[in-house]
Amino acid sequence: MKLVSKKTIVAAALCGFLVGSAVPTASADILGGLGSILKTGGIAYIVDTYANDINTFINKLTDKYNVSSDYATKVVPIITVGSKGYVGAAQVSGPQESVDRCKAALSLEGDMLNRSVRIQALIPIDSKNPLNGFNRVQGVGVSAKIDVAI
Repeated sequence: MKLVSKKTIVAAALCGFLVGSAVPTASADILGGLGSILKTGGIAYIVDTYANDINTFINKLTDKYNVSSDYATKVVPIITVGSKGYVGAAQVSGPQESVDRCKAALSLEGDMLNRSVRIQALIPIDSKNPLNGFNRVQGVGVSAKIDVAI
């Protein structure tokens, strides 16, 4: 297993963040969207490149605390839709055939009780691009959500 240093992951994420943050100062309309695409693309690249390493780490973590599962698992990109758009990673779990069909997870966010309660619905889906249509992958659940601090 190829281990990736924390320094490498943070550097790649920071590079995407800095490029995405610097670009909007040049032109808010045209290049601002490019900055978001670069930032999202950087995180998606990290997720695709290191998905197996992240998945192994999560499985070892849950095994350490005796809460591991016998189901198949894998790490996929997670797309968050709510007040803002975000991208990250999630581990999905379920029967192998269903996990193989899962390409991403969708996180739908909403507020209730005058914004004092935030709700996230985590849905395994069969597409990395939900704008072009997707289906929920039945029998698969999201077992972990991965955040990167910048």
